[in-house]
Parts: sequence; C-alpha cells; structure tokens
Amino acid sequence: MSARGTSGGSRFLYDPFNAATARIDANERVAEERWQALAFRLKGIEGALDRLERRLWLAVFGAVSVILAQGVNELIQMSSGG
Repeated sequence: MSARGTSGGSRFLYDPFNAATARIDANERVAEERWQALAFRLKGIEGALDRLERRLWLAVFGAVSVILAQGVNELIQMSSGG
C-alpha cells in the first residue's frame, strides 16, 4: 500500500505537483474564455451588420420609389398637358 492509504491526509502531501499539466489546464481555460469573448463580439458584429443591411435596403427602396414617383409624375403631365 502507499503511504497515503495508510495515514490519510491531504493528497498534496503525497502526490507530486505536475507543473506541465497545471500549465496546460490553465492555457485551456484561457483559450476557452477567449473563444467565448470572441463569440460574444461576433454576435455584436453580426447584429450591427444586420442593422446596416436593413438601412441600406431602406435607402435603395427610397431611391427607387423617388425615381418611380418622378416617372409617374412625368407620365401624368404628358397625358394631361400634351
């Protein structure tokens, strides 16, 4: 049996500390936090792009409607005045 099994106590008294494993675990936690932050930022960017796209389509439809209204106005003036 091991010394730990017979005397009890903390595992830190008998198990060796593995610095490489602790470093890898810490780096994995940091990487996970970075991915979560990146996903949060990407959601914000996607929302901003969606709003921008809606505004651009509104501007395009507004310009087309003005051009069509001027064309209809010209047709009305030609048919009534000409």
